[in-house]
Amino acid sequence: MSTSGTGQFPFEKHKRRPHGGVRAIVTGQVGLDKKPFLEKVVALAEANDHEVRLFNVGEMMCAEAPDVVPGRILDLPRQRLTALRRSVFKDILAAAADGVDLIVNTHATFRWKHGLFHAFDHHQIRELDPDLYITLVDNVDAVHERLEREHDIRHTLKDILVWREEEIVVTETMAEAVAGYGHAYVLSRSNPRINAKAMYRLMFEPDRKRVYPSFPMTHVMDLPDVLSDIEMFRDALADHFITFDPADVDEKQLLSEAGEATKRGKDTIEIEANGRSFSLATAAIAEIAHDIDAQIYARDFKLIDQSDMIVSYIPALADGKPALSSGVERELQHAFEGTKEVYVVWRPDKEPSPFITETATKVFRSLTETFDHFQACGYISSYQLPLPDGR
Repeated sequence: MSTSGTGQFPFEKHKRRPHGGVRAIVTGQVGLDKKPFLEKVVALAEANDHEVRLFNVGEMMCAEAPDVVPGRILDLPRQRLTALRRSVFKDILAAAADGVDLIVNTHATFRWKHGLFHAFDHHQIRELDPDLYITLVDNVDAVHERLEREHDIRHTLKDILVWREEEIVVTETMAEAVAGYGHAYVLSRSNPRINAKAMYRLMFEPDRKRVYPSFPMTHVMDLPDVLSDIEMFRDALADHFITFDPADVDEKQLLSEAGEATKRGKDTIEIEANGRSFSLATAAIAEIAHDIDAQIYARDFKLIDQSDMIVSYIPALADGKPALSSGVERELQHAFEGTKEVYVVWRPDKEPSPFITETATKVFRSLTETFDHFQACGYISSYQLPLPDGR
């Protein structure tokens, strides 16, 4: 059992009900399009002999109010909106009483014309007693593209970041109020091949180790061989563990591209998200630069806190020096102070400094050594790495 960033509270594996019935609440801001992602989780569960029912609360509420114009349900008086939600949750509670595995797709909050308000009933959530509270997140440009295409919601990029943070904080508060510390997770909805599997494993393989992959990002972007090694490292961990990969929300690249465009005198940059190309104003991106950095800092530490261990890959640069960033060093220190297991895969010939070795549970020279250790510890039963030398 691992501990939080303070080293005081356990991050719990979810309970095992005697008659089955894993229950997951999944929240996330408007513009995430959570349903297709959750359908992939359901399909993966079915492929592994778990029948999971997906309850999309918004759709259920609209079906129960056929008199409401599509897209206008949040304009209803709060009293009727609350009554609709309570009615829908009664159906969900009835299914839960039958012991089915279920996912509830909902929101934790809404910020609408009459302000910010919560989107759940505490008593019904307590009665449902979810095992997992998961907030899905995505890149700001991807959410913006969906909002522009699918919703009639006025917004700025700053709004998107605020809404995301509100969902995370309120979902975590909901989880702590009902279940105590250690039941709320943040998970990216991008890269569904990896992250749908991560959610499936959170639900049905709670004893599988949760891992935060740590690696340099920004200052190796122009080194294709190093990037290839890092990609192999990330995939190897995701094959065998539940991974919370910080690169799945990569908004620092957005800031970099906007900065380069500004230097060239450009007012916009071309972005591709969700299979579509569109323009974003460099000034709008510059306005959220501080918010992006602050959220990266807080979110990555949150991902470490919800993990059992951190595994950091330190590649060698062409001159033999370690590709070691200040961010990776800070992540290792945070994990160490949170009493996590800390593993370092050190590729350079130069010996690591005491700032690495004194905070690491173990330091390895290759992925083969690393995975041999995980197998010896019983974390995995077997493994096969993509490259013959294990690098």
